Amino acid sequence: MAAKISISKIAQASCFHLRPRRFSSKPHYSSSSKSQRQDSNFGSDADDAAVPTAGISKPLSEILKDLNKKVPESLLKSRSEPSGFSIRYVPWHVLNRILNLHAPEWSGEVRSITYSADGNSVSVVYRVTLYGTDAEIFREATGSASASDTSFGSPVQKAEAMAFRRACARLGLGLHLYHEELE
Repeated sequence: MAAKISISKIAQASCFHLRPRRFSSKPHYSSSSKSQRQDSNFGSDADDAAVPTAGISKPLSEILKDLNKKVPESLLKSRSEPSGFSIRYVPWHVLNRILNLHAPEWSGEVRSITYSADGNSVSVVYRVTLYGTDAEIFREATGSASASDTSFGSPVQKAEAMAFRRACARLGLGLHLYHEELE
């Protein structure tokens, strides 16, 4: 049975800090004038004042600073390669939760899925985009898997998870694990 990991556990274990949401007390008006808005179906100014207009975003530099922190040991997994080499990694679902916690407006997409000419492997290109209040940034990475290896999911799922982890590392999330391999 797989262990469930809550967002609060990730936040507590990783010293990732939740920041309180900050809302503007003034309603936001678009290019239309205040009198036009009062005549519309949006309601009165009192109704508008109760609706938060500031999002939960923060500047991109703060998001990247948070993501560059070490992922706690308790959230890491390890696996042994056929060569006997042990690899420590962050499961894709944990990375997903960390991104949801620190960059709630992030997005991810599979950019391509390519099978080798001989059909023995599959490669996936994945893009992760972070949206800050001042800018946005994306990183892409590839992952590959043997088409014959169907243990623990399909080869495409494995390649996608690998590409997702690598794209996150290019943004700093879990990057410290790659440096440990070099030491």
